[in-house]
Amino acid sequence: MKKYLVILSVLLIVGCSNKVSDEIPDGAYISVSNQDIEVFDTVYVSDILTDTNVTIEDYKINTDVIGKREVEFYYTYLDKKYVYKTYVNVVDTVKPKIFGSSSKMVEVGYDGNLCNSVTYGDNYDGQPECRIIGEVDYNKVGTYDIEIVVTDVSGNSTNYNITLRVVEQIKSNNGGGGSSSKLSFSDALNKYKSENTELGIDVSEWQGDIDYEKVRDAGATFVMIRIGVKLSNREEPALDKKFIQNIKNAKEAGLKVGVYLYSKALSSEEAIKEAKWIIDVLDGETLDLPIVFDWEIWGNWNSYHMSFHELNKMAYSFIDTVEEAGYVGMLYGSKFYLENFWEDELFEHIWLAHYASSTNYEGYMMWQFSNVGRIDGIYGDVDLNVMVVD
Repeated sequence: MKKYLVILSVLLIVGCSNKVSDEIPDGAYISVSNQDIEVFDTVYVSDILTDTNVTIEDYKINTDVIGKREVEFYYTYLDKKYVYKTYVNVVDTVKPKIFGSSSKMVEVGYDGNLCNSVTYGDNYDGQPECRIIGEVDYNKVGTYDIEIVVTDVSGNSTNYNITLRVVEQIKSNNGGGGSSSKLSFSDALNKYKSENTELGIDVSEWQGDIDYEKVRDAGATFVMIRIGVKLSNREEPALDKKFIQNIKNAKEAGLKVGVYLYSKALSSEEAIKEAKWIIDVLDGETLDLPIVFDWEIWGNWNSYHMSFHELNKMAYSFIDTVEEAGYVGMLYGSKFYLENFWEDELFEHIWLAHYASSTNYEGYMMWQFSNVGRIDGIYGDVDLNVMVVD
């Protein structure tokens, strides 16, 4: 299991009798690179040395905080140990990200914050500055070109152009458009089943009472079951009303089972508490498939003051906790957020949500390809999934 890059600065301790001054002895030489190090990069002491004839005791350098940092390491020369001190400069050169529509409409008299019309964030800075460039008369109907500029603590900026229309009244669209086409499980089997894949479903209390024998007979081999949902980020999760029934009946029908939690955590500490809550609820229950961190509360992202690094650290804290208890952890995310917010290459198991007939996203373990599936044993819609089998 790859570990998230939360790195503690380690000083290797040796016996005081072997430690001498930090002056390099005659005949020894150590050349250190003066290049800047990017924040969160994985860097060892050996990576900053350009040339040396001594044997160093290597360790990871803390790159979690920008600025000048002292690095101290021990080395051996002619069977004696010495200490060497140098400095590295940790920098952040990554620009913030901005997502949203290039056009926006507001009514005359608008007094809101246009920064909230887009979603923005930064790899390092949890509270990047957002400002609006351009003159707008909110009391006058018209079209205005404005620019949203987001700047992080390191001075990296991203500009985003928006065409703003001020109108008398925004007309609501009640035209509907009809329901999405339903996808039968039998059609999904014909399209996605192969020697390397299995098909299954994911369920919660919203599916009501499920006949898992009919689900199995329809061709499903696995089910991901919601174990709980976080109602508030300050409370412990609420147990899904159908979880006990679902896991019992799914297992009795011979289906593989995994579980997921709809999380509202806003810190690693909260995510760890959620993971421990799941472990307590399972109380030793065996699972065939992972425990999933399902975090989808993107609507208020700007207000969370969370960097992308902190977001990923939070997910990894959850996964590490369940894996320390002997389970397998997995991250759930839509294609857009996996590609733009999650550092998906750091997560071994991915549950992709992408409602399409095909996907170009690579590296998933499961793919949730429809939320309007139909299968015998369940009344109404259910999510359909394909799982890659090693």
